[in-house]
Amino acid sequence: MIAIVDYGMGNLQSVANILEYVKQQCVITNKKEEIEAAEKIILPGVGAFGKAMENLKKLDLMGVLTQEVMEKEKPFLGICLGMQLIADKGYEMGEFDGLGWVKGEVRKMELNDESLCLPHIGWNEVEVQKPSVLYGNDLTARVCYFVHSYNFVCADKNDISGLTDYGGKFVASIEKKNILATQFHPEKSQKDGLRLLENFIKY
Repeated sequence: MIAIVDYGMGNLQSVANILEYVKQQCVITNKKEEIEAAEKIILPGVGAFGKAMENLKKLDLMGVLTQEVMEKEKPFLGICLGMQLIADKGYEMGEFDGLGWVKGEVRKMELNDESLCLPHIGWNEVEVQKPSVLYGNDLTARVCYFVHSYNFVCADKNDISGLTDYGGKFVASIEKKNILATQFHPEKSQKDGLRLLENFIKY
C-alpha cells in the first residue's frame, strides 16, 4: 500500500490513477494511522511553499511524516512542490521553514535566456547524473513534464540524481537514501514517468 498524502495542494487523483493503472494499491489520505500503515509514501503538490507548510502543520502531519520517512526510513517520493518541501527553507513571498530532510533551499528560478519565461511549463530532458532507484543503471536522458517557477538548490551535489536545462541548469531530481524526489511530474510524463514510478513501486 502506498499513501498519497492529501494536504490540500494539487491534483492527487492523477497520481492515484497512474498507480491504479499499474495495479498498485494506494490511498489518498491525511490520516496518521493510514500513513503509518503504508509501505511507501508519496507527497505530491502544486502551489505555494508557505501555504503548503501551513497546511501540513494544521493537519498535524509533519511529525508523522518525519517519523515514517526519517526514522523508519520508508521509501518516500516527493513530486514537484512535494520535492521542494523537503528542503530546509523556501523563499516565496517570504521565508518559510521546510521539512529539512535534505539540505538546501527553494528559490525562484533565475533564467539567463530572455526568450524564456516563468512558470516553466512543458517537456524537457532530464540529464541523469548517477545510477539510482528511480532511473536504475540507465543513464540515458529522460523526457519529462514540468510545471514550476521555483527550484531546489541542493547544498550537497551528491544528493542530485537529475538535472535539466531551462535558462540554466537546475535540479530535476534528488535521491538521498530512502528519500526520492522529482521536480517534474512523473504521473504526466508518459512512458518515462511510468518507468520511474514502477521503479519506485519495486523499491
